[in-house]
Amino acid sequence: MARRYSSDSRRLFRKSVIPLELLSMLSSTLIGGILSIMAQKSQAEAEKQKMFMQRAEFSAKQIDKARNVTDQFTKNTRRWIALIAVVSILVIPKLAPFIDPTMPIYVGYTETVSQGFWIFGTDMDMTQWKPLSGLVITPLDTHVVSSIIGLYFGGSLVRK
Repeated sequence: MARRYSSDSRRLFRKSVIPLELLSMLSSTLIGGILSIMAQKSQAEAEKQKMFMQRAEFSAKQIDKARNVTDQFTKNTRRWIALIAVVSILVIPKLAPFIDPTMPIYVGYTETVSQGFWIFGTDMDMTQWKPLSGLVITPLDTHVVSSIIGLYFGGSLVRK
């Protein structure tokens, strides 16, 4: 049995349908807006990369300027700073047990300390300084020595 609609319901049905032109306009507006946002984002990323390249170029110029210093005083100052750092960080703590075997060597490391109970507790990172005796080799020592060796051999590879 076919259902019959009154003339009022037909008019209401016709009025509630969105015209195809309006759908086309809305979808093209949305797609155009999305594509415009994507284009602006890629343009901003390109500008960001351009600024990174300018900063890297400036940094490279400053490094080249520092390398081309011919002043003997500046070169010796750098050498003395490196030598004093190596002696104070690496050599003195290693020689201390031979000078006085009872002298403690203090090593600092980060330890997480919990305070409170269950969900009311907090965790804090604190630097703990522990005395050790004898010849102490810390991770800092191995990293510093590795860096110095790398810089020495890397610098000697590019020297003429």
